[in-house]
Amino acid sequence: MGLIQIEGMEFYSFHGHFREEQIVGNKFVVDLAIETNMEKPMESDNLKDALNYQRAYEIVKLQMEQKSHLLEHIAGRIIDALYAEMEGIKKATVKVSKMNPPVGGKTKSVSVVLGR
Repeated sequence: MGLIQIEGMEFYSFHGHFREEQIVGNKFVVDLAIETNMEKPMESDNLKDALNYQRAYEIVKLQMEQKSHLLEHIAGRIIDALYAEMEGIKKATVKVSKMNPPVGGKTKSVSVVLGR
């Protein structure tokens, strides 16, 4: 078993509960960890035998382009899409962070972490 991590994927998206957030947008950062069996690609050195992390990035990007009100909804869509479109995932964990969230004070980010 092995772990693929894609960290610090940055997106400018239009997610949020407040109407203004959906108009103005905000910066989001997504971290992804995928557990998968790496025995075959370790031997073959062939991408067709591995879990393609470029495709995983594309899946995250597509989900970040769809508006949502809640970080929980975004994280759930990402996990669902990964499992639906990729084979070989044993476990996936996604962290979606909204930078400078409108919480009434100075805050670097707020995050939701979801795993399956």
